[in-house]
Amino acid sequence: MGWAYLGIICAVCAVCCAIGFKKFVWFLSIGYGFAIAGGAITILVLAIANGWTGSMLWLAILQALLFLAYGARLSGFLLYRELTNKTYRKTLNEDAGGTKKMPIFVLIAIWLVVAVLYTAQLSPMFYRYFNGVTDFIVPLIGIGISVCGLLLESIADKQKSAQKKTNPNMVATQGLYRIVRCPNYFGEILFWIGVFVSGVTAFKTWGQWVMAAVALIAIIYIMFNGAQRLEKRQNERYGNNKAYQEYVNKTPIILPLLPIYHLNQPKK
Repeated sequence: MGWAYLGIICAVCAVCCAIGFKKFVWFLSIGYGFAIAGGAITILVLAIANGWTGSMLWLAILQALLFLAYGARLSGFLLYRELTNKTYRKTLNEDAGGTKKMPIFVLIAIWLVVAVLYTAQLSPMFYRYFNGVTDFIVPLIGIGISVCGLLLESIADKQKSAQKKTNPNMVATQGLYRIVRCPNYFGEILFWIGVFVSGVTAFKTWGQWVMAAVALIAIIYIMFNGAQRLEKRQNERYGNNKAYQEYVNKTPIILPLLPIYHLNQPKK
């Protein structure tokens, strides 16, 4: 399983997301992006230092750049939004339980859990080189899926910002939001599906399969949970808006074409 190397990657992820001790939700947001980028660079360094890449060095660099772009976009976007958007800061504080400080042992527990999760999310890349697998068609397909997810997230965030400036009293409903109400969450799911796909020809033991699969399931759960909490806030704010009700009742919440319209009971 390469536990020693996984431990190194996990330690780097832990250091990179330690910003969460400042505000615990940063473990799952700004620190998340830092950890994914830092962990991927660590895998690249380990692979080169141990001679795991061979002729596949170009693929290792490509995968590392993908994760670096992902982490930079996510952390940069969230950091900018928190510094410039008062409404977002208020929402973040509410999700964090207000200004009340968490006990240090709880923070440490969260920190360790997320560091392990981020390591598991990166495991498809790690096992490709640790196991000495040299095929490249499947990982390229996976990378392509992840790039689509990353572009989807980026475009969705840009479209939402533009629409909220024009009409701050209504949710975004145009562009990608015509197809699905949470296209950024769908893009996140798509990104990590691509990461999982990139490793399916590299896993050699059931433990490696389980690690990668559990990480993917966890991300999907987190995205649905995030969409549920977002919908709850939107129902409270816009529930009496007829245009909002028409929009949410005909637009899938997170997965395009799948008729799941609500994760909460809509306001009557």
